[in-house]
Amino acid sequence: MNQAYDVIVVGGGHAGIEAAAAAARLGARVAMALPQADRIGLMPCNPAIGGPGKSQLVFEINAMGGVMGQLADQTAIHARTLNASKGPAVQSLRVQNERDGYANAARQRIEAEPNITLVLGEVASLDADAGQIQGVSLVDGRTLTAPAVVLCTGTFLRGVVWYGQKQREAGRQGEAPSRHLSHSLTATGHTLARYKTGTPPRVRSDSVDFSVLEEVPADQPPGSFSGTPGPRAAESPTWLTHTTEATHTLIDDNLGESAMYGGSIDGQGPRYCPSIEDKVVKFRDKDRHLLFVEPDGQRTSEVYLQGFSSSMPPRLQERMVRTLPGFENAAIQRYAYAVEYDALDPTQLNVHLMSKRLNGLFTAGQINGTSGYEEAAAQGLIAGTNAARMAAGMEPVTVRRDQGYLGVMLDDLVRWGIDEPYRMLTSRNEYRLLHRQDNASERLSGLAADWGLVPREQAHAVAASVQRIEAEIARLAKRRDGTDDGLKLLRREGSSYASVVARVGEPDVPLSAEERRSVEIRVRYESYIERSRKHLDGRQQYERMSLQHVRFEEVPSLSGEGLERLQEVRPPTLGAAQRTRGVRDSDVTALLVHLKRRREPAAPAHA
Repeated sequence: MNQAYDVIVVGGGHAGIEAAAAAARLGARVAMALPQADRIGLMPCNPAIGGPGKSQLVFEINAMGGVMGQLADQTAIHARTLNASKGPAVQSLRVQNERDGYANAARQRIEAEPNITLVLGEVASLDADAGQIQGVSLVDGRTLTAPAVVLCTGTFLRGVVWYGQKQREAGRQGEAPSRHLSHSLTATGHTLARYKTGTPPRVRSDSVDFSVLEEVPADQPPGSFSGTPGPRAAESPTWLTHTTEATHTLIDDNLGESAMYGGSIDGQGPRYCPSIEDKVVKFRDKDRHLLFVEPDGQRTSEVYLQGFSSSMPPRLQERMVRTLPGFENAAIQRYAYAVEYDALDPTQLNVHLMSKRLNGLFTAGQINGTSGYEEAAAQGLIAGTNAARMAAGMEPVTVRRDQGYLGVMLDDLVRWGIDEPYRMLTSRNEYRLLHRQDNASERLSGLAADWGLVPREQAHAVAASVQRIEAEIARLAKRRDGTDDGLKLLRREGSSYASVVARVGEPDVPLSAEERRSVEIRVRYESYIERSRKHLDGRQQYERMSLQHVRFEEVPSLSGEGLERLQEVRPPTLGAAQRTRGVRDSDVTALLVHLKRRREPAAPAHA
């Protein structure tokens, strides 16, 4: 049986949802192939969206018509801005979600889209001819044909789940792995790496003594990704506990039983989301590690121990958890585990997330070596967009590094590659003051409208909002209270937009809460923002300096490694060379001098 589509999306996780939704918005006929429909949008790790570096991605996804922010707001039970006391570059919204509610909302969203057809079954192989994807074949013999395929397989490629020294084949707890696709990828010339990740135990909430835990309330009023906070976004608190000396001693005495430290797992784990065993071993100077106690929802009986992922056997997990304050009588409902899986080397992709080895094959999410729901969703948006554009005979598109966190991630992955699971951090973005979560729509809604992902009217509304903000800043510069104008008043410590307009007068057209916040940020951080813009302008000049006809072996003073990498990668511009792994700052300087000398006229000969 042969079924024809424009785009096939393999997988229904966060990458698959965004890929399918984006392709469908562009008019493509999409098949979403996965074994079980009730697994769409599952949150197998923490039931939360956002956090530092990640919330910025979600705001960008939302600005480009994606669904993650809307789903997170719809099912929020706790919303809080992290780093609220710090500058706007690192302030990040984090939303705790009703775990099962999020998955239900995601499935309803996918099933309601007329351009998406669910195809239930395991994909066995990629079908290709002469370097071009033709579709996929399922284990049961069905074939799906399409000129573009997006693989969003998460941790399922030859997945193995570990509980201590015991293992079973699984993509995640209770679900069979993808057993065949890895072979199909290597057969088409792709190189695979082996990575691992993990998840903490879930504890029965009625076995926890919450009275001894530190409560963390939701913000009042709660924030949102989409502009509309969920009806229950301040409904539940979260809590804090910590490890103890007894926790650390128990782990130290039993390290050999950990799958990771016992030598059973070969895959590289994430540095920025370490297991509790990793924390104890690598941070000997710390006598405690902070843990976040997060509800899986108001209609579930579990809490999630954020920061306590482990690959210890279940009998030891019971003892470890009971060393934590408030958890002395805890009953584990679902045990922690580690999962090992295959992933692609992302340098085999271009910035459109299409394979360099197989035309029409796109990949997104953990198959590209990233970790996290948000990173996966952002990649899914780009991969799904480009898959649909390819099926329609259109040119591919991408977000550049200077345009947002999404561009930083794409550039990091395909230019530099990775040697461990990649997590987005604010520190990875040299333009983070320009790429704030509050101005994501301003930066990207026009681009999304150009691509057809959002209505043109939406981009016009954003542009009109920016005009109101700029007009209000200009008005405040002219309005005075005594010797100071409104801008000087707003820069004073402890001031706010509300306190300033109370003194100099309200604008004729009132601003929204988001617009008032934007005025405050632009005025208070004007000098820093301007400095960042100048730095960005300088970097953009590098992007315009072509290396197309440069013979790198003729460039003086290049390092040996730099020359090798430049000849291998052949970066098209000086900016691309600067981002190439193995190319040093001194190599970039040598290239810059070489380019300038080529443009300069030869000095006249002296008699």
